[in-house]
Parts: sequence; C-alpha cells; structure tokens
Amino acid sequence: MSVSNHAPELHPIEASALHARRERVFLVIAGLFLGTLAMLNILGILRFITFGEIPTEQWGPLPIAVAVGVLPYPVTFLCTDLISELYGRARANAVVWVGLLLNAWVLFILWIGGILPGFETIDATTGMLATDEAGRVPVFYEVRAFAFGATIASMAAYMMAQFTDVWMFHFWKKLTKGRHLWLRNNGSTLASQLIDTVAVVLITWWLGGFDAMMADKSSPGAFILMLIATGYVFKFLIALLDTIPFYFLVRRLSRYLEIDPNAEQRHLADPGPGDYR
Repeated sequence: MSVSNHAPELHPIEASALHARRERVFLVIAGLFLGTLAMLNILGILRFITFGEIPTEQWGPLPIAVAVGVLPYPVTFLCTDLISELYGRARANAVVWVGLLLNAWVLFILWIGGILPGFETIDATTGMLATDEAGRVPVFYEVRAFAFGATIASMAAYMMAQFTDVWMFHFWKKLTKGRHLWLRNNGSTLASQLIDTVAVVLITWWLGGFDAMMADKSSPGAFILMLIATGYVFKFLIALLDTIPFYFLVRRLSRYLEIDPNAEQRHLADPGPGDYR
C-alpha cells in the first residue's frame, strides 16, 4: 500500500490516505443510517399519508395509509447492506447496536424534557398540565407521547429486523459464494422489513398509538392489517428500487475505497494459520 504525497496532512491515527478515505465513507453511511433512525422515531405516526380507501361491507372504508416515519426507513436497510458488503458483518452489527443506543438516548431526552420545570400551566386541582380551549396539552407533550410509543415500538422491531437483515445478507452471500448481489440485497431486506412492519404496527397498537385514528374502535383488526399490508407493500417496492443504487454504489465505492467485497467471504472459507471461525 503506497503512502500518499499528502501524508503530512493526515491525523496521526490515520495509517494512510486510503485508510482515512475508507473511514470517512463509513462515517457518511453510518451517519445517514443513524440520522434517519432518529428522524423516523420523532416523526413516527404524527401524520399518515393516504393513498385512497378500500370499501368493505364488514368494516366500511379502510384507508390505504403509510405513516410519515415509514418514508425514510428503507434507507436504513440500504445503509446496513452497504456496510455489510464493503466493511463486513462485524461493522454492520456494531452500527445496529449504536442505533439501539441512539433510540435509548432519544427516549431519555424525551423523558427528562418532560419532567423538568417549564412555563406550562399546572392545573391546581388535578396537578396535571392545563389544557387549552380545544382540550389539548402543549405541543411538546403531544409529540412526546407519540414519540415515546413510536420509539419503544421501533426499538423492539428494530432489534429484530436489523439483525435479521445483517444475518440474512451474509447467509445469502455465503450460500452464493459472493455472487448474485441482487439476491442478498433483496433477500435480506424483504424478509427483515416484513418482520419490522408487523412488529412495529402491533406494538404501537398495543401501546395505544392508533386509538385516535381508528374510526371504528370495535374492530381494530382490519385497520391493523391494512396498516401492515400498505406499510410492507411500500417498503417492498422501495427495496426493489434500491437495488439499482445498491449495485451502483457497491461498484463505485469498492473501486474508490480499493475494497474487495468478497475478501471476507474468502477468508471465512479458507482461514489462515491461527485463525478461527
């Protein structure tokens, strides 16, 4: 590995210009992953985007809707697939763990931001926050209530889905001996997003997150199934579409970073002396 002519500009911990380049690209991908994760937990189910209704005799019109928080979520799977392909399974799992800590950090800030004293009026008779003429508490507390439920649901679903995505990505990579990039990209993402969609909708419903949106609260089953179906179809289509940028980025970045995406797979198949699996 040659030393760059600009070596004096490197930080002492950077072994070479190539090493620095690899770490900075990793930082961008991991930062996009973590930033998207934080954003979707705050947005959560604050608003639903509707694509029409399906008329039914038993339950009436069922909305075809996707929560705003779902919009950026497919990007997180693209990021973990890129990290898995270029940097290996250990780094992908490390980013997933950091994402879990980020979720906990969001919950902590929401919790402490709500218990510290502020300018809100407290009802002297109930000791609770006073509501306005429309019967609503201050906006922060409404967002806090929604985000609490969304983040708790997201943490549980996130753990199941992201680790499934990383595991299945490398399962397909090992099975195909590093071939068929499209298979491990789609095979891992489509399965993990199904787990995520079912888990996050069921947990959010269990926490009462959809109560205000259900027209018929006596039969939530159809409403929940519709949210799962529409949410997954949206993620399914985005997952298929992101195959194009995934192929493009893997090929460009593997050359730019001078990384052989299949080196990890060959090492596991033929470990050197003293290595272990």
